[in-house]
Amino acid sequence: MKIETIIFDLGGVLVDWNPEYVYLNEFNGDRKKMQWFFDNICTSSWNEEQDGGYPMADATEERINLFPKYKKLIKMFYGRWEEMLKGEIGETVEILHKLKRKKYKLIALTNWSAETFPVAVKKFKFLKLFDGIVVSGKVKMLKPFPEIYNYTLKKYGLIANKSIFIDDRISNVDGAIKCGINGIQFVSPKNLIIALKKYGIKI
Repeated sequence: MKIETIIFDLGGVLVDWNPEYVYLNEFNGDRKKMQWFFDNICTSSWNEEQDGGYPMADATEERINLFPKYKKLIKMFYGRWEEMLKGEIGETVEILHKLKRKKYKLIALTNWSAETFPVAVKKFKFLKLFDGIVVSGKVKMLKPFPEIYNYTLKKYGLIANKSIFIDDRISNVDGAIKCGINGIQFVSPKNLIIALKKYGIKI
């Protein structure tokens, strides 16, 4: 089956976003203490609730009420969120440009808060290359649940087995595969080029 559409995750694939860029300095370079904070206070599952559409102000206030001792650090998570956006992952963006020139349909499917996504739109010009973008916080659905993949397929008239989904998280890739979409786990731009070749896509 010839591939017509390539669906990209953004964070960790095309965008270098990492809270370490803010917090490592706050913890004076102590990775162990920083990791404890991420594992227990501002956790990835907590952040995903905002990616699913929960208001950041409410989430911040509730977390401070639970952990008042960490008020300053908690407020930083969304207060200094833009500093966590280091920039684009240049080699992957180059791949995106090449796929666009080859006339593939390009879609972005991202777990991202609707409140912060406008910052990314202003910052990253490559987002204009996409024929469509699905932001979890806007549609109030999250990867890896089937609803968001099926929503994306239906919204843009995509055929599942003629599409490839690329994400750095294997759980999200597996979610796409369960919906009949071909999946590639992103490890590096070089590995992505090799993986795309297996589908007859030469970069």
